[in-house]
Amino acid sequence: MTEPHILLVDDERDIRDPLAAYLAKNALRVTKADSAAAAREILAVHAIDLVLLDIMMPGEDGLSLARFLRATTQVPVILLTAKTEEMDRILGLEIGADDYVTKPFSPRELLARIKAVLRRTSGGPQDVHAPDAQGFAFADWILRTGERELVGADGVAVPLSTGEYNLLHAFVTHPKRVLTRDQLLDLSAGRELAAFERSIDNHISRLRRKVEADPAEPKLIKTIWGGGYMLAAEVRRI
Repeated sequence: MTEPHILLVDDERDIRDPLAAYLAKNALRVTKADSAAAAREILAVHAIDLVLLDIMMPGEDGLSLARFLRATTQVPVILLTAKTEEMDRILGLEIGADDYVTKPFSPRELLARIKAVLRRTSGGPQDVHAPDAQGFAFADWILRTGERELVGADGVAVPLSTGEYNLLHAFVTHPKRVLTRDQLLDLSAGRELAAFERSIDNHISRLRRKVEADPAEPKLIKTIWGGGYMLAAEVRRI
């Protein structure tokens, strides 16, 4: 099996080099970049499976690069953040990052999170979303499982982050059923991200902005107070 190719972007050499060495010892191929500009050059010529991205860097910061990645690729992103960067972490999730780890972090924990994200995005046998249909039609939308994309009535595809896709897939495969946050974690992310539970609410918010006519008064993805969330639309497999 080919080793997953990780792009590690961090301007601090004391973090970048030891972390790259640790990941390489654990069956990951690692390419290092000390800036967003260097990362862009690497991304232009290499197939990258996952980006580890520091938020605070001189020049172009990590959030700007994360925004670029989400707009142009499906490469999953894990943010490396400081404890004082709470608002940046929230913004990173809003942009579409798949996870974050707070500095100082345990390399073992980071490795576990990398493996969890790769499992969800690799399409391998552990991927809970191996396509079992061409897609799912609901309201004015089609979720295409093969392409992992959301298409509107006008035929235009709406970009989805990995987390958004997995969460929406959980809804369309369990329509008109109240799903708690724990159930959504099991269905969309796996228990590896149990500590990342609050990201469910962020993904819900982003999904509503994409599928609802009025996100402030959602008709499709409803909040069930004291219960969780529910996709209220009829769903048809196509």
